[in-house]
Amino acid sequence: MKKNEAIIKLTDQHVFQNYGRYPIVLVKGKGMHVWDKAGNKYLDFLAGVAVNNLGHCHPKVVTAIRKQAGQLMHVSNWFHIEPQSLLAQKLTQRSFAGKIFFCNSGTEANEGAIKLARRYFYDRGEKARYEIITMQQAFHGRTLGSMAATPQDKIQKGFGPLLPGFKYVPFDDMAAVKQAITSKTCAVMVEPIQGETGVNIPHKRYLKELRALCTRKKILLILDEVQTGFGRTGTLFAYENFGIKPDIMTLAKGLGCGFPIGALAATDKVARSFGPGTHGSTFGGNPLACSAALAAFQVLSQKSFLRQVQKTGQYFLSQLQELSQKCPAVGKVRGMGLILAMDLVEASAPEVARECLQLGFLVNATGPGTLRFIPPLIVTRKDIDKLIRTLERIFKKL
Repeated sequence: MKKNEAIIKLTDQHVFQNYGRYPIVLVKGKGMHVWDKAGNKYLDFLAGVAVNNLGHCHPKVVTAIRKQAGQLMHVSNWFHIEPQSLLAQKLTQRSFAGKIFFCNSGTEANEGAIKLARRYFYDRGEKARYEIITMQQAFHGRTLGSMAATPQDKIQKGFGPLLPGFKYVPFDDMAAVKQAITSKTCAVMVEPIQGETGVNIPHKRYLKELRALCTRKKILLILDEVQTGFGRTGTLFAYENFGIKPDIMTLAKGLGCGFPIGALAATDKVARSFGPGTHGSTFGGNPLACSAALAAFQVLSQKSFLRQVQKTGQYFLSQLQELSQKCPAVGKVRGMGLILAMDLVEASAPEVARECLQLGFLVNATGPGTLRFIPPLIVTRKDIDKLIRTLERIFKKL
């Protein structure tokens, strides 16, 4: 472990201490596994926080990056970029969207969505319409705009005054949304599944009713699919599970399967409000990022791949449910596809996550009493069985 400790010491001395890092240094990854600097092997059920949807170093993505890096890595959006155009075509063909704007991250995509919604009504002569309704326990990012859209004290505390123009209502509560809408409302912004606060899944009718309400009130529906997009829920995009289509959607994480890239998708009608000079991103949609995403998309968009995610997710959920019957320490379990969570009763989720780490598993505690499982979408039943046995062993020990 000395090799790990040396790098950890360097991090403590020279890097901002704004993360609560696990005490290991990961240096290699392949498929479902990662290795630390001391040679210890771990089975990954975190996937870089729902990023590595194809696992670590998927050969198609690695090959695409190597090839593009030898040709052209960056120019500028002042020029047409072939991989960008091809990726946008793929995304529009497989979604509701008519146009795509590329950026570098989920929080940037959400900043773009906030701007686009406001600009859309400005262009229509409705300048007083700028307020956006977001949901309690949401997470949309940490930049000033996306932070203001995230009604969590731990995210907002100490960074005021916040950007005005946001109203917060309970998640999965249609009556609260209806009451919050005024003549100033331009959009409702919501995650189909709230991931960062413990995999909160709304009632099946919620998003349909929300879509109908936004249509009736002539306001925009923004879906934050930064975490749920690209196969995570068993469909390419989570909104497909709920039988709706948004006006605007934000994407990132699994889009590049490890390479940083984000996207803002919108209908043609809404996208027209971002004309020349209204918005931009220096690195957004560069050749290298888009080539990585194109390679990942070829796999993630396959119907057979998505069907396998559904089957594996159902199996994972059933095993967690069985575990909850065996172990008094386990409370409610829930999930859709391969985004799942398990509440703990009188047990510390961070402590369980640390125990998992010691036994060779990367899992995530989203709070003091909830474990979240967001593995690479290539996870197998054998991998899941190993984790379940380990969790059962930990709970018996506790």
